[in-house]
Amino acid sequence: MPDDLPSLPEGGQVRDTRLADALSERYLAYALSTIMARSLPDVRDGLKPVHRRLLWAMHQLKLDPAAGFKKCARVVGDVIGKYHPHGDAAVYEALVRLAQDFAARYPLVEGQGNFGNIDGDNAAAMRYTEARLTEVAQALLSGIEEDAVDFRATYDGEEREPVVLPAAFPNLLANGASGIAVGMATSIPPHNAGEVCAAALELIRNPEATTADLLRHLPGPDFPTGGVLVEPPESIREAYETGRGGFRVRAKWEVEKGRGGSYVVVVTEIPYQVAKARLVEQIAQLMEEKKLPLLADVRDESTDLVRLVLEPRSRNVDPGVLMETLFRATALESRFSLNMNVLDADRTPRVMGLREVLRAWLDHRHAVLVRRTEHRLAAIARRLEILDGYLIVYLNLDEVIRIVREEDRPKEALMAAFSLTEVQANAILDMRLRALRRLEEMEIRKEHKKLSAEQKSLQALMKSEARRWEAIAGELEAIRARFGDGPLGRRRTETGRVLPAVLVDEAAFVEREPITVILSEKGWIRAQKGHLPEDAELRFKEGDALRFLLHAETTDRIVAFATNGRSYTLKADAIPRGRGDGQPVRLMVDLTNEDEIIALHVHREGQRFLLASTDGRGFVAKGEELLAERRTGKQVLLPEPGREALLCVPAEGDTVAVIGENRRLLLFPLDQVPEMARGRGVQLQSYREGGLSDAKVFFRKEGLSWRLGDRMRVETDLAPWRGNRAGAGKPPPNGFPRSNRFE
Repeated sequence: MPDDLPSLPEGGQVRDTRLADALSERYLAYALSTIMARSLPDVRDGLKPVHRRLLWAMHQLKLDPAAGFKKCARVVGDVIGKYHPHGDAAVYEALVRLAQDFAARYPLVEGQGNFGNIDGDNAAAMRYTEARLTEVAQALLSGIEEDAVDFRATYDGEEREPVVLPAAFPNLLANGASGIAVGMATSIPPHNAGEVCAAALELIRNPEATTADLLRHLPGPDFPTGGVLVEPPESIREAYETGRGGFRVRAKWEVEKGRGGSYVVVVTEIPYQVAKARLVEQIAQLMEEKKLPLLADVRDESTDLVRLVLEPRSRNVDPGVLMETLFRATALESRFSLNMNVLDADRTPRVMGLREVLRAWLDHRHAVLVRRTEHRLAAIARRLEILDGYLIVYLNLDEVIRIVREEDRPKEALMAAFSLTEVQANAILDMRLRALRRLEEMEIRKEHKKLSAEQKSLQALMKSEARRWEAIAGELEAIRARFGDGPLGRRRTETGRVLPAVLVDEAAFVEREPITVILSEKGWIRAQKGHLPEDAELRFKEGDALRFLLHAETTDRIVAFATNGRSYTLKADAIPRGRGDGQPVRLMVDLTNEDEIIALHVHREGQRFLLASTDGRGFVAKGEELLAERRTGKQVLLPEPGREALLCVPAEGDTVAVIGENRRLLLFPLDQVPEMARGRGVQLQSYREGGLSDAKVFFRKEGLSWRLGDRMRVETDLAPWRGNRAGAGKPPPNGFPRSNRFE
């Protein structure tokens, strides 16, 4: 060791240690402290240390249910001063949570004052609020003065605190727990105490009971805020079997009818740990973003009871569909995870299933029963010893009086004369003269008889394990009757409901508005709100005119097909809106100056198109093959060199009509045209010179139609022009347009 090191106090020592070793040692100590002394509950009483110390401090202050309230600041001060050396804010927050009936299924603290609300508002400062224990907390502490549990020294060694509470109430499952430690976490939902006791009784009667047997009594969580449990039974059973899983909980709602067929949906219960005010804000935000198109308004009309009013956009909206969209998009449906990671009786953290948790609690109750019985037997033995001494006094009253009056050392003389113990002799010497009356002797004999009978009963209890479990079963029945009945014990969360078969299109989550897409001859594109008539008056730049007018909705995808044989996809809501000129379509898709849009369609599932080029070749393509999310589009049709794509028309019908530049018309079945994803296709019509002018797909029985001026003409006698694909065709009927176009 270097000589220049400062002198160390007596017993001090400096050791060279690797930094990694020092850090790992200290981090391990921190991790163990977090796991065992902060975050994980004990499986026996379901409490973390801070909660246990709160209840113990309030018990020491005699804040029983029948006593008066005391300021929470006094309770918190005692806790952090004597038992829990942490910040007062954290301790007060834990105290507040124990008193909130929307956070704890069975509150352990009765609060007086502002203890927060379901909207998420905080409690008042601890100097303003008051508290005392509830009957549930009293049940957790029952027997703690009878050597039922072990005690240990507090952090400063000046006080004693219980290692665990006797826990006559099944607090772990009844109130649940949540916490995050180092490398592990716990999440246990609340349950109905009556159902937990029923499951525990089943385990006492049938120690080999399976999880399925227990779930007949305990169907699932019972949250203080109610709601509807919609998790499938198989998932619930697996979660309780392994100790890991989750539960989906939905808000409970009902329909209130109005005038003229109108209605509103009223939400009366919301999922556990969902702040109502934030839920309303979330719904309002989604409405502002137009992601809840079926909902017109949301109002919070809650008092001490939850009442959220949801007004639909239209009375024609199905309430089930409306709520399904809300369940998918908002916290009206939430998932509470199950991770029953707890400290077992040996203070070892591990994940337990439902059966293990109940077994651990019952074993703890058995240990408490044994310790309380032993404690009571010892007290009875001490009392009987004293009563036996008193009875000797009454049998030899004169001699006892003489010894007390005349002997210099009366205690030793009494012990020698009547074979008394020192305890009996002291008790006799401490007797008052009034206790020597006849009536007192009768009371002592009566007490002696009663205690002897109780002693005999308790000794029989200690000798028989079966009797002990019968006694525990009786305690459970009493707890079940005490806390399982009445408003507090009524199940609040509905179970066993099957999810309704409500089909909701994903597009229902997005606002759908009708628009009209307008593309000009010079390639300027814009959209206007609503569906404009085809003869609507539209303004364009000088020298420009209408090319395409397409009815669509803001959620649609628009397929544009160009003369280069490429298809492009435009999102309808991305097209410039308003009454201006719009913008060049070339800014949205990659088109050269020589290329132009020759077709504009709204994409629909299952739709097919006939694609053809001026060389007379073409094929049928599925609408999905024309979708291209890239700006550069997708090459679909491959025209011959020097040729270009001519058309992209819906393939809705059974017959194809083609007309060439040579003014020859040919009709043939659509099924003669192959379906392809990409390529040149097959010859639709043969030409000596020129190429394809136009094509159309139609139903033969409806006849071939074409526009002639302002009216449509229909030809039903089609026999002269029918043939096979790649034929030459014949001259069209009289009156067919000289433009050789069907439209």
